[in-house]
Amino acid sequence: MAFRVPVLLSSSSVFPEPTAAAFEMAATVGYDGVEVMVWTDAVSQDAGALQGLAAHYGVPVLSVHAPCLLVTQRVWSPDPWERLNRAAGLAEALGAPTVVVHPPFTWQRDYARNFAAGLAKVQTRHPDTSFAIENMYPVRMAGRNFVPYVPGWDPTEAGYDAYTLDLSHAAASRTDSLVMADRMGSGLKHVHLGDGTGEGRDEHLVPGRGNQPCAELLRSLAGRGFRGSVALEVSTRKVTSRAVREADLRESLAFARHHLAPAASATPAVTRG
Repeated sequence: MAFRVPVLLSSSSVFPEPTAAAFEMAATVGYDGVEVMVWTDAVSQDAGALQGLAAHYGVPVLSVHAPCLLVTQRVWSPDPWERLNRAAGLAEALGAPTVVVHPPFTWQRDYARNFAAGLAKVQTRHPDTSFAIENMYPVRMAGRNFVPYVPGWDPTEAGYDAYTLDLSHAAASRTDSLVMADRMGSGLKHVHLGDGTGEGRDEHLVPGRGNQPCAELLRSLAGRGFRGSVALEVSTRKVTSRAVREADLRESLAFARHHLAPAASATPAVTRG
């Protein structure tokens, strides 16, 4: 039987609604699972609470996003290693095969200096989990680009065993996501599906509303030998009602399922030379 790529709903996609709402929405709309963004919502940090939600709604947690954002720097602990270890433990408790991790911030000097070696140690303790490093983007401040990550926003330059490809971040860095997927190669384990206009900011648009090759990327996954998951990570925080949020998430799921459908056949990978 051909591999069917699971399509997940990131809990960040229902913000400012709480984590629990992501499970309800995923079940209502028909997603295959949830990616939990660990943040200040206590439920997102609690394995027991998340297991209860997964059981109640019949929607498994298939990915955990470690608390790497600026606003989550003190979730669990100010120590980034403690946060990563606890995210790994949470994923293991939930049976989630993927933990999404950002590259270190420039001011996290000790963490950055030992990131590769420390990540390898965490991987050894959790051999069944993929720690997928996510592509980021430069930040524009006062008319200049600033890269707040070490060694940079593109994790393929350092080289890791596993990657998350975020299409909105690719747009923000003015990178073609097909080119980024080529760089990631067999290390591509997880996709954050969203879109962007390439205006230098992280937009997380509904796929198809920007200029990233979202459809082409999804159609290329089978030819790349992809056996990971795709998580919809779109921004709905400015919508005028919950009904509009649900409509956006239905549209996103339909887009993903439609363009992943050719994955049932051995479609050659689309690449950009």
